[in-house]
Formats: sequence, C-alpha cells, structure tokens
Amino acid sequence: MANLFLLLNLIAVVSFCCVNVLAFEPSPMQDFCVADPASLARVNGLACKDPKSVQAEDFFFSGLHLAGNTTNAVGSKVTPVNVAQVPGLNTLGISLVRVDYVPWGINPPHTHPRATEILTVLEGSLQVGFVTSNPENRLITKVLKKGDVFVFPIGLVHYQRNVGNGNAVAIAALSSQNPGVITIANAVFGSDPAIATDVLAKAFQVDESIAALMQSKF
Repeated sequence: MANLFLLLNLIAVVSFCCVNVLAFEPSPMQDFCVADPASLARVNGLACKDPKSVQAEDFFFSGLHLAGNTTNAVGSKVTPVNVAQVPGLNTLGISLVRVDYVPWGINPPHTHPRATEILTVLEGSLQVGFVTSNPENRLITKVLKKGDVFVFPIGLVHYQRNVGNGNAVAIAALSSQNPGVITIANAVFGSDPAIATDVLAKAFQVDESIAALMQSKF
C-alpha cells in the first residue's frame, strides 16, 4: 500500500510538471529553426526552412531607430520585431517592439496572450499600468522616466500613456517570437461579425444606443 501511495504521488508530480511545461513554448531541439512561411506544413508555430538555405538576413532587422507614424486616433505607433519580420526568431521565444507616443498619446489597453512584456523608456515619461484578474481587478500603475523598466505579466490587460510635454519612445521585449496582441476596444467593439449590441449594452451597463455608437467607432 505504501508503494502504491508513492507511485500515485509520483504520477501526480510528473503530471503537474508536464502540464506546466506544455503550457509554454518548447525549448528548441536544434541550433535554430528559421521560419519558412511558404511551407504548407501545419505546426504550432512555423515550419523550419532547410538549414542549408539559411542566411544572415534571416536573423536581421533594420529600422528600429526610425520613429513610427503616430498620426492616428490614439497617438502612438508600435513597430514590431517578431518572427514575421525576423524568421530566425522562430522557436526562440523572444521578440521586440518599439513604441512611439505623441504628447498624451496612448498605447490603449491590450493583452499579449502568449507573452510577458518588459518595457524600458528611452525618451520621455510614461504612465503605465496593468489590471489583475477577476474578481479583484486591481490597477497597478506607475509613472516611468527615461531608463526606468516595468514588467507586464503574461495575459493581463495593460496600457501606456505619454504624460510628458514631448514625444516619448519605449522599447519592450516579449517572451515569445509571436506574442499576439488583443486590443480590448477593437476586439469588443470592432469584432467581425459584430457582437450583438444588446449583449454589449448589458455587459457595459449602458443604453443600446451608446453601445451602437461605440461599435460605429471601430
């Protein structure tokens, strides 16, 4: 009976470990797996191209020193450097973004379903924050200055706002080559097909006309 008890405990521990390992991107099993977007293979991620055809350009990106075009409704621009721009990032579990902000511009509330983000301010001042999960929904926020660093945990809704009088710039690293992004307002009010207006009205506790107005913005 004692041996059976130990065996059951061992199975439980192994199962727990396996669940945690499979929840995130697996470690690469070779030096690199440069993405082959032309491949028809269906895998969790992108198939590898023939290593013999790999070139330095597969690991290279140029232009992160250039400011993004912030002429838009939110006053910010995200320039990504992920597996779509650098095929050599495939399976390596890391990527970058540059974010430019006009004065009082925002990077609106959003989530990265597959990555934790660590952000550092290069120029200006940013108010940043993230919201914890239900039921607490606590806002954790701080004003950052040049050289400051802040972490946004994986999957949590977060945002940034330029609170300075000049333009601001930040660089962020994310723990996935394809972190994904879900901008809350776009997803809720701009889905295709649209979420029923009465559902949104009830969810946000507003009149249907207001919900419809919000949908018209997206």
